[in-house]
Amino acid sequence: MSREILTVVETVSNEKGLNPEDIFEAIEDALVVSTKKKVYTDQPEVEVRVSIDRATGDYDTYRYWTVVADEDHEMPACQLAITDLDQDEWSIGDVKEEQIESIEFGRIAATQAKQVIIQKIREAERNLVADAFEPRVGEMMYGEVKKQTRDGYIIDLGDNAEGYLSRDQMLPREQLRAKSRINAILYHVNRENRGAQLLLSRTHPEMLSALMQKEVPEIAEQIIEIRNVARLPGTRAKIAVKTNDHRIDPVGACIGMRGTRIQAVQQELDGERIDVVVWSDDPAQFIISSLEPADVSSIILDEDTQSADIIFSTNDQLARAIGSQGQNVRLASELTGYKLNMMLEEEYQQRQANESKAFIELFYERLEVDKDLAQALVDIGFTSIEEVAYVPVETFYDIEGLDDDAIDMIQERAKEVVIADELVKQQNMKEPSQELQDLEGMTVSWAYKMAQKDIITVDDLAEQAVFDLEDIEDLDTETAGKLIMKARESWFNE
Repeated sequence: MSREILTVVETVSNEKGLNPEDIFEAIEDALVVSTKKKVYTDQPEVEVRVSIDRATGDYDTYRYWTVVADEDHEMPACQLAITDLDQDEWSIGDVKEEQIESIEFGRIAATQAKQVIIQKIREAERNLVADAFEPRVGEMMYGEVKKQTRDGYIIDLGDNAEGYLSRDQMLPREQLRAKSRINAILYHVNRENRGAQLLLSRTHPEMLSALMQKEVPEIAEQIIEIRNVARLPGTRAKIAVKTNDHRIDPVGACIGMRGTRIQAVQQELDGERIDVVVWSDDPAQFIISSLEPADVSSIILDEDTQSADIIFSTNDQLARAIGSQGQNVRLASELTGYKLNMMLEEEYQQRQANESKAFIELFYERLEVDKDLAQALVDIGFTSIEEVAYVPVETFYDIEGLDDDAIDMIQERAKEVVIADELVKQQNMKEPSQELQDLEGMTVSWAYKMAQKDIITVDDLAEQAVFDLEDIEDLDTETAGKLIMKARESWFNE
């Protein structure tokens, strides 16, 4: 039987190109299954191990038990309680083995081994495909439609590789036929044992980038660089490009003579309209370019919130910027990474007037200054009490008639308001118990953050699960678990 095992390993290894070690492990697994079925029919929980000598093919079989604490001793067939053993020799987690008689590597064991080996062959083949294609994720594949499934198409990529193009990764009105040839982006390699392995897409932004690279030599040669892509697949897209050679017009190069280059890409994408936009490191200029053909009157950027107010002089220009069903502004926003607020000049002026009025009332009421001074504070750009309190004194020098004493008085009032507001805020905050603050491993910051979640006492913490604390900043799951277990110590002590 030992010679038979070595023969099986050698034959399968040579025929299927598998690692002999994988085949030995498959046979060991098969012998374990056969042993449990033949010897321990009524005790499926019994644990068995088979060890094959890789040189001779001889094998030994062992039954084993795991040493556990008394309270965890629930499966005597595969567990031993620590108190039943010599505790000087054994510890919790140790494994105690006992050699048993080995069964023959007969027909049943061989059948089991065959099934395991087939599974390992499939796994090995999937791994080979994954290893070959994973470095190519994001690359455009060219293949032939092999067959249609309920939810998509199998695409023959050649060299015994198949991709899967699901319907939700196809263009909206696209219909494919068997034997037709298509381009698609490889966007994911699935290493799991279930489902398609090479996942393809014709809707990903990379698809447009790859087609542009194919049609525009300057992109392939990196004279022109694609900086970003935004798509509504099959309908409209915007692509931002930058030239690395000032002598070359990036838009003209991408469009081609009489539009031949861009038309070839559009034809591949079922007529998807493509706008080529010049990329700029100036966000305002980039946004203006992305909204073409609309004529922007003015733009106000807020880089902190990544938003911009875009102002237009006429309804016609505003409508152009928004586009049919909002497509133009939606793609421009995605391309630039900014939230774009579109409005007419009258709307913007009205909004500014309303905001100015609100700030004037704020300063008039909270700082107890007259309306003219409140107006002057707004005119030079103040929008909050905190700004008035803590900006440099020189900021106020643009207000006519204010001397240093008046400026000091205004800033002192502003600081008093800020402090008063903070005290009110603190009074409304819930305070953790001292016992919770003193808990081993706890920090004052964590304790106060827990208090805002109504975890005031140690007992409150003991009743929580780790996921209840996951939104507390700087508190990782391992530390949260330790704090909860520390809080629960009183339960065990009682």
